[in-house]
Amino acid sequence: MDLEQRILQLETRRHFFRNCGLGVGKIALGTLMAERLAHTAPAGVSPLAAKKPHFPAKIKSIIYLFMAGGPSQFELFDYKPELQKFDGKPAPDSFLKGKRFAFMDTFTKDVPKMLGTKRAFKQYGQSGAYFSELLPHTAAVADDLVFLRGVSTENFNHGPAKMFTNTGFTRAGRPSMGAWITYGIGSEGMDLPGFVVLQSGPRGPRSGAALWSSGFLPTAYQGVPFRSTGDPILDLSSPNGVSLAHQKDALDAIGDLNRAHLLETGDDEIATRIASYEMAFRMQSSGPELIDLGKESKDTLAMYGAEPGKGSFANNCLLARRLVERGVRFVQLYHSDWDHHGGPTQNLGAPLEQVTREIDQPCAALVRDLKQRGMLDETLVIWSGEFGRTPMGEVREAQVGRNHHIDAYTLWMAGGGTRPGITVGGTDELGFSPAEERIEVHDIHATILHQLGLDHTKLTHKFQGRDFRLTDVGGKILKKLLA
Repeated sequence: MDLEQRILQLETRRHFFRNCGLGVGKIALGTLMAERLAHTAPAGVSPLAAKKPHFPAKIKSIIYLFMAGGPSQFELFDYKPELQKFDGKPAPDSFLKGKRFAFMDTFTKDVPKMLGTKRAFKQYGQSGAYFSELLPHTAAVADDLVFLRGVSTENFNHGPAKMFTNTGFTRAGRPSMGAWITYGIGSEGMDLPGFVVLQSGPRGPRSGAALWSSGFLPTAYQGVPFRSTGDPILDLSSPNGVSLAHQKDALDAIGDLNRAHLLETGDDEIATRIASYEMAFRMQSSGPELIDLGKESKDTLAMYGAEPGKGSFANNCLLARRLVERGVRFVQLYHSDWDHHGGPTQNLGAPLEQVTREIDQPCAALVRDLKQRGMLDETLVIWSGEFGRTPMGEVREAQVGRNHHIDAYTLWMAGGGTRPGITVGGTDELGFSPAEERIEVHDIHATILHQLGLDHTKLTHKFQGRDFRLTDVGGKILKKLLA
């Protein structure tokens, strides 16, 4: 058998259709690839290279502090004197008619009772914002925060609600906000991913990696989970016996092959592969230095309550500042567990005190640290969960909590071109419904994109024959909260 016959014998159907100059296979492939080719980075250009926004951006980076489980606004920020007066009384029919709650009807046959908070509240700063006794550190930066009240979302179950907050859709498969942002404007950090995810608490958030997925966008834009100790990413270090020169030679050869394949096919996943190899190689030096919190001053570590070498929300907040300092575009911190329905381990007593103790000091320190370094104006910090909690109580095993509530919850922002010390939106006197114009999750998405110089109606990607965007068919810019 001669050489040509041996080559033909090894030819697969996939190779045949790829290499033939004409024919149905080539035509079909060209049609399928046409839309993807329009978004493929040229060979040698990283998909994460910084790109021009639609208009001049106000900020460079986002730090999203996500409290997984749905924090109770009534125990933290929303002081409702009228609710205290109705404590223990049956909820009005108007509260229950036509409404759906996640678990309340399962655990009681009686009409749920209104629940006033047991926490003491005070006003802080020139803004006069209310904070409970659970958040003394955050209260100290009250005048740097802007509150959004009466925020509403679409689903009362944790997984779909987290998906909606992060991707603008309640089902898995859509790109996350961080993916959309890095797709739109890339990143300024050359030695680190553009979108980094940090986790703390007893377990990961429901829906997991789908919350930071790139969906139908190229996988270069998905979030990269970092560890807060050791190598930021598993297997980042070179194996024993492999020298830096040997590794570079191997990566150069793989890169040349991948670039040749990219020029031939235009497949954006090959561009992602090239960028991933090159990023991993650079991170072998930048990663350990990033994670080494011991290089921070004692005063800074004390301000955050951070301890080098330990995994914690405090360490992650400090790490978030170090990431945006190095040009990372979007950093998202997930901290659990905020699901306080009632029962021995999920009530509004000691379990809530524990989780607020874990986040209060680091959140305030992050805002203060960014401000001291002149970075708060160019960094938008967001504190939010996937929904809020009902003004009615929920009793499990004689321990009280609150049910999921999607119609009127509270979040705060700091920096990033927002107007500090104000409140946007509001709720009725019992905290059940918005008292002003309803603030939708897509409005928040549109506003975040706007601050980054992106028009949410133009940041689109064609998939399955239609254009998709983070805000779907909604979204308006919340101009009241912008400076």
